[in-house]
Amino acid sequence: MKAVRALAPWLLVAGLLLAWELACRLLRVPAYFLPAPTAILRAIVQGGPSLVASGAATLVMALSALALAVAATIPLALAAALSPTLARAVQPLAATLQVTPVVAIAPLAVIWAGLDHPERAITALAALVAFFPVFSGALTGLRSADPDLERLFDLYGAGAWDRLWRLKLPSAVPFLLEGVKVAAGLSVIGAVVAEFVAGSGAAQGLAWKILEAGQRLRTADMFAALIALGVMGAGLNAGFGAFERLLLRRWRGR
Repeated sequence: MKAVRALAPWLLVAGLLLAWELACRLLRVPAYFLPAPTAILRAIVQGGPSLVASGAATLVMALSALALAVAATIPLALAAALSPTLARAVQPLAATLQVTPVVAIAPLAVIWAGLDHPERAITALAALVAFFPVFSGALTGLRSADPDLERLFDLYGAGAWDRLWRLKLPSAVPFLLEGVKVAAGLSVIGAVVAEFVAGSGAAQGLAWKILEAGQRLRTADMFAALIALGVMGAGLNAGFGAFERLLLRRWRGR
């Protein structure tokens, strides 16, 4: 039974791919409309080096955006935790940035970054998308300290810095890691959307590969780039998830 449960997802995927292949062949679906899985596999093999290079460009921009978001967000969240007035001032702005569509401000970002440097605009926009999950996770974690420990710190007359460093920050670590994991996936989405809107091949990411293939009606190449994006996103999420589990196990052990 364990083997069946383990193989069930793979058997389902194999069955769906087989049905897709048979439908394309028997119904003679045009390749530009819906390519067969074998055609997509052939496109992945033939364009492997190009996909890897484009995927690396997108990944670098996404990770740069994530690092930028974390570097800008954590000090802001710490300051907001120390000052309730600052927290009330920052939260509406952060929520507004969260609900503002990236495509609406992407043209401005491209102009400000310079038309010759679209990668700067893409990184900035992806960092904007990744900002809110990190900020929300950090601020929620900083406010989640045990009330009994809060009263104990009050009893000993702990200052604001000691309270932040020894109580609130350790309590915030799990929330912060979860926020970073969510932001990692969003940074990839932000980078792809920003590259679509930038409409320039200078960044040479996977989004440009999709645009270029779409203009030439090379649907199999579009699917290949989409699969590369899916693999990248899943790998990034799995990597950060493993890092989170490892760090939390050691952190709780302390």
